[in-house]
Amino acid sequence: MSIDLTALGWDADRAAHARTRPGRRPGRVARVDRGVCTVLDADGPVRATLGAAVLADAARDLTRLPCAGDWVLLRSWPDGPVTVESVLPRRTALVRRTAGKDASGQVLAANLDAAAVVEPVHPEPDVGRIERLLSLVHESGATPLVVLAKADLAADPAAIARQLAGVAPGVPVLPVSAERGDGLDALRPHVAPGRTLALLGPSGAGKSSLVNALAGAVVMPTQAIRRVDGKGRHTTTWRALVPVPGGGAVLDTPGVRAVGLLDGAAGLDRAFADIAALAAGCRYGDCAHDAEPGCAVRDALAAGELAVRRYDSWRRLQREVAFESRRRETRLAAERRGGWRGGRRRTARP
Repeated sequence: MSIDLTALGWDADRAAHARTRPGRRPGRVARVDRGVCTVLDADGPVRATLGAAVLADAARDLTRLPCAGDWVLLRSWPDGPVTVESVLPRRTALVRRTAGKDASGQVLAANLDAAAVVEPVHPEPDVGRIERLLSLVHESGATPLVVLAKADLAADPAAIARQLAGVAPGVPVLPVSAERGDGLDALRPHVAPGRTLALLGPSGAGKSSLVNALAGAVVMPTQAIRRVDGKGRHTTTWRALVPVPGGGAVLDTPGVRAVGLLDGAAGLDRAFADIAALAAGCRYGDCAHDAEPGCAVRDALAAGELAVRRYDSWRRLQREVAFESRRRETRLAAERRGGWRGGRRRTARP
């Protein structure tokens, strides 16, 4: 089975990087299972283990490990095995905070042109989750979207989309029904030849159904949500890049129970662009938006122009990002001094 890599995003710039490593062939990572990558190369899918250079890079920084969406260079060995010899520079990356103590990140997906926050309309959209995930997407460098999935379960999905526009300034909010096919045409330009769309959201949101609808075939398993509370079990347990007929790809991610932000202050400012614009009008440049005189944010709250819920969400995420930024700086400073005592010290194998 041959694969047209240009339809998946291979281009002249990536080819120029590849030419610096003669004897290697390019491919795109479709999924990773316990360190073994399924890579799409020109001849079809191939299983590849991690080469020594990739392992050495990962020993210094775990975010260097290949992930779904990465472009990599492969080497075939005379006795049969295939190894990933290098990961090409990423143009965009979804990075969340890990649960460990070392203030590090985990790359969820790479080289995305657009990333959609998928939120089901039933029982009702979780506004705080949308804001958090949009901050992550804005920080990634990908074009953000909000997809209201299972729109066929709502009497007036367009009205819900209009209500959510206030928590997604400048971001399209698209009601979509994979079951009926409604709204899919608005997503198709994001999976055109050479383009990749990622889907990010909770279990049961309908991400796998959207992948199947865009691919025109059942390529991902799906499960019905529970009728009692509208929650779903994890259907997809791995991140998977799925080529779309005609070119382009869609990348499904496992249901996200919790996404911790790392040090994405820029992404947070874009996700809360309305509040950032207010803050620019404060009397003092270092205004904490608490009790300072001339605070435009507090004035907007008092006038009812800014919702208390959105302000509280913004402050909570600001504190989280600031805390993680301090932890990250502490770790980096300790590493420069010769060791990191706050978590696992990473050393390359001899």
